[in-house]
Amino acid sequence: MSNILITGCSSGIGFATAVLLAKNGNIVFATMRHPSENTELRDLADNKNLPIIILSLDVTNDDSVKNAMAQVLFHTDKIDVLINNAGIGAMGAVEELPIEEFIREMDTNFLGAVRCTKAVLPRMRQQKSGCIINISSVGGRVFNYFNAPYCSSKAALEAFSECLALEVLPFGIRVAVVEPGVTDTPLQDKCKSQIKESVYPNLERCVAFFSAARDHHIPPELVAESILKIVNGESTHFRNPTGLDSVPMLGFRASMSDEDWIAAAGVDEDTWIKMMEGMNLDVRKYMISR
Repeated sequence: MSNILITGCSSGIGFATAVLLAKNGNIVFATMRHPSENTELRDLADNKNLPIIILSLDVTNDDSVKNAMAQVLFHTDKIDVLINNAGIGAMGAVEELPIEEFIREMDTNFLGAVRCTKAVLPRMRQQKSGCIINISSVGGRVFNYFNAPYCSSKAALEAFSECLALEVLPFGIRVAVVEPGVTDTPLQDKCKSQIKESVYPNLERCVAFFSAARDHHIPPELVAESILKIVNGESTHFRNPTGLDSVPMLGFRASMSDEDWIAAAGVDEDTWIKMMEGMNLDVRKYMISR
């Protein structure tokens, strides 16, 4: 049994992970920005008698992180696992997205993880044990157009995680990164709903790509299962690609030079559609011009 702190549990991967880890006998501190506005997890925990303690935590706010940590330590003197899951995303061209969007995503997806990590490290270092699991994305290693804020924040999280792993190893603390592909979560809907008209024609391709990938219906529970394996020590890998499309996407990118990858943005529509079909993505039905 482990004491586990998870950020971003209101829906998606965080929600599924909190439930699965609790069902497996762990004490879960499930955090979210507005617990009073989201009773689904609380109701489920009560109905299933799951050991889930729901706390308020905004990863972009220093005081909120400190307060949440104080509440966790009120319940227990040992923090075994931190799962940095809270994340947001938007889709659009660098020129057309407001600078505030870049700041918002970097603050949540990257600096939020840094804040929470710094909050648990003193306790983990003193107890000479612990595990920090950062939920990154295939987008942290495969950089796609119209996803600059998200990919940048996840790439930063990847670099941070590797640096951290080297630093904390002498204290018996493990760091792991989970890299989901396109997962069927509310984040996908939020990204699409924010899209506006653009002077950049390839935005249609980007939307079609994510729509076709979403058709695979990769559930957040699949990501939760990968996290459980890390918690249980069944997976000892540092990077853990997760989902049916994650390894193919990473392999597809690795098979191309940087120059060819960038040049692919200039191929004609039929060639691009065939490239996507090679990844088992039926984008044609989402192309408006088709």
